[in-house]
Amino acid sequence: MTEDLRQVEASGETIGEAKWAALRELEKLHPGLDKAAVRFQVVSEGERGLLGVGYAPARVIAQVDAEAAAAEQATVDGQSDLAGEVRDLVERITTGIGIRCRIDIAEDDEMITASCSGSNLGLLIGKHGQTIDAIQYLANAITRAGGGQHEVVVDAAGYRARRTATLETLAKRTAQRASATGRRVEMEPMTPVERKIVHEALKEDPEVETASEGSEPNRFVVVFPRALAG
Repeated sequence: MTEDLRQVEASGETIGEAKWAALRELEKLHPGLDKAAVRFQVVSEGERGLLGVGYAPARVIAQVDAEAAAAEQATVDGQSDLAGEVRDLVERITTGIGIRCRIDIAEDDEMITASCSGSNLGLLIGKHGQTIDAIQYLANAITRAGGGQHEVVVDAAGYRARRTATLETLAKRTAQRASATGRRVEMEPMTPVERKIVHEALKEDPEVETASEGSEPNRFVVVFPRALAG
């Protein structure tokens, strides 16, 4: 091992399990570690044995560049305690559902954003963003319970920006339809996060107003001409 590398060795019933165990050990040494920078060396593929005889675990060595680890740690050290708690929460959730990803934290006076990057993040986002919205809701609930005032945003692979653009376009088209027909138009059920985007997109529109109706999880936005509001 060269001096600019940190490494751990771990074992498991399979190579995959051994890699996961090694990664968890590295994360203890380097909080906020970029998992994409970790390299694995298979020491032994292991043997299943017959009737329990001759079993040998798979063994791997995981290595991370010391410079990359130091950069990650510097980022973590510069975060507030609240940002660190958000990172830990998102890491526990992603690990729990079997997703390996990098988590970058951005923080200002009003907002903490946890951005996840990596491959196969569809499971983290979920259908219509339901999973990632649930994680974001949980993170905000925990933050508020602890007395924090920041809004927490959880993102993955730029999903928030793409979904926001889609919803804003849909909101404007719905507003045009409501104005043209003079009737209220009901949109599809959305999460609280998505309904807020629609309300914000149309709040300055002089021709329509919006309201949320229905019960969760089927609550939806209604867009109607201002003439009907009275």
